Amino acid sequence: MTDHQPGAPVPPLTALPDGEAQLAVVLRLTWEDLAALGQEAGRIAARTHRPVTLDEAVSHRLRTRLPAAHAKPPQATAASALSAATPRTPGDQARQAIEKINGTSTPMPPTSSGPDAP
Repeated sequence: MTDHQPGAPVPPLTALPDGEAQLAVVLRLTWEDLAALGQEAGRIAARTHRPVTLDEAVSHRLRTRLPAAHAKPPQATAASALSAATPRTPGDQARQAIEKINGTSTPMPPTSSGPDAP
């Protein structure tokens, strides 16, 4: 995507000669996510001994992830059935998502909400 001229229309999807595809997207990222991509580009640049763009860092990150892990059907376990049965606050949901990303997941205490809650 480095050969794109400002103001020129960007084709949404381009087939490349090597059998891959190039997709132009616009992403809204937090500064922290952008910094993480910059660090990823730095690691790749150190390994390959050449400058690396953020586009390359994103492509590398996408290729090294497990393919479509989110698309697998959920496996029912006692823990997931329990967490689905107990409603959580948005703060609890966000905290759990962050812990899952960081790999520091801890069991959540049950929240007391509902008709019998004090």
